[in-house]
Amino acid sequence: MNWDGKRITVAGLGVSGVPAARALAGLGARVTAVNGSDGERERAQAAELEALGVTVRLGDGDTLPEGTELVVTTPGWKPASPLFAAAEQAGVPVWGDVELAWRLRGPDAAPWLAVTGTNGKTTTVRMLASILEAAGLRTAAVGNIGVSLIDVVLSDEPYDVLAVELSSYQLHWAPSVRAHSATVLNLAPDHLDWHGSMAAYAADKGRIYEGNEVACVYNLADPATEALVREADVVEGCRAVGFTLGTPAPSQLGVVDGILVDRAFVTNRQQQAQELAEVADVDPPAPHNIANALAAAALARAFGVEPAAVRDGLRAFRPDAHRIEHVADVDGVAYIDDSKATNTHAAEASLAAYDPIVWIAGGLAKGATFDGLVTAAAGRLRGVVLMGADRALIGEALARHAADVPVVDLDRTDTGAMAAAVREAKRLARPGDTVLMAPACASMDMFANYNERGDAFADAVRALATGRDATER
Repeated sequence: MNWDGKRITVAGLGVSGVPAARALAGLGARVTAVNGSDGERERAQAAELEALGVTVRLGDGDTLPEGTELVVTTPGWKPASPLFAAAEQAGVPVWGDVELAWRLRGPDAAPWLAVTGTNGKTTTVRMLASILEAAGLRTAAVGNIGVSLIDVVLSDEPYDVLAVELSSYQLHWAPSVRAHSATVLNLAPDHLDWHGSMAAYAADKGRIYEGNEVACVYNLADPATEALVREADVVEGCRAVGFTLGTPAPSQLGVVDGILVDRAFVTNRQQQAQELAEVADVDPPAPHNIANALAAAALARAFGVEPAAVRDGLRAFRPDAHRIEHVADVDGVAYIDDSKATNTHAAEASLAAYDPIVWIAGGLAKGATFDGLVTAAAGRLRGVVLMGADRALIGEALARHAADVPVVDLDRTDTGAMAAAVREAKRLARPGDTVLMAPACASMDMFANYNERGDAFADAVRALATGRDATER
């Protein structure tokens, strides 16, 4: 495309909007960036872009600038936004930042190994990048992980392959993206306020399989992911490859006697299995994290990576903070921070990894219900400490399905609330138990984000271990 003089509106600033506006301006486009908020951070970003010749409108994200020929949106903007309604009425196409990155690739661009799912995306993408690096490939973990795809595809140094995390938001606005191989890790209700329905959410996730060249990787424990593979229009010869925590059948990866094995990318799938790594090589070896490792291994194997690199990459990988992170052992009790478990699906996976558990839960429910989660976990629960705005919803589910489990309802939202929750959990726990902070809710009722919530938990646990008062956050 000839970008010179083309009038483009970039909707939103942030991690992806600023690189999009910067790149388009550098290509000669006449760029206007619009953003609904007008804070100190946005003004600093606006100053950077205005120095490059970009027109920036802060505090007005609803009006389509006159003469716009293309809108490039950042992921958070809902499809029902007035700006997009105006674009549709004017016949102006809307692309996401990922779609723009795809179209800006050069002729020898690195192929994409793409990952989506309700939970586990970032961990899987980072595992995949670690495996690819162990194979000696120049790669990067990019996309929804917080690294702009636009900056990477325009980099002067070429990459061999990219490990790409894609959210449902990004996939919604990326109709042309065609991955080498891709996976949908799992599907559970989330972001339905954005997509409008579970069917629309699943359809956007399923876009990741469109045009796959080598492998569509799906989760045998989640039939909805296989259904998305069946519906996808792929390159002839592209294969469906499943992963399972059980013994794999042909064209699957799975686990046999504590070994991760491959029966998909071997010469004789009917009779052979290739050892890839041990379960102990996965950190931490919780069931849902082993599933992440199998998905990452499948994508790497689809790209031709040797088994030894899968093992070495998994051994070298260390998870990000607040993802089933062991904080400390205190008086024979393990304290685990899974603040990233911001929905019921993530919390259910986390709860399934430990027994018995004192569970710290609560926050903003985002419309979720908790009966299924509590029913699945009831037999593992020693006790529960509830906190946050929507804690009563979890409490009601506990009363219905786990009435014999002791519950502490912590009715406070001050800076010392997390320390109080940890003290209550210690009181309920016995040696050999796990105190698990897996809230099943968003954090913004009490904290800036899940990172701050996890930090508060870790501070409180370390204070408990040293016998001092936790720093109030």
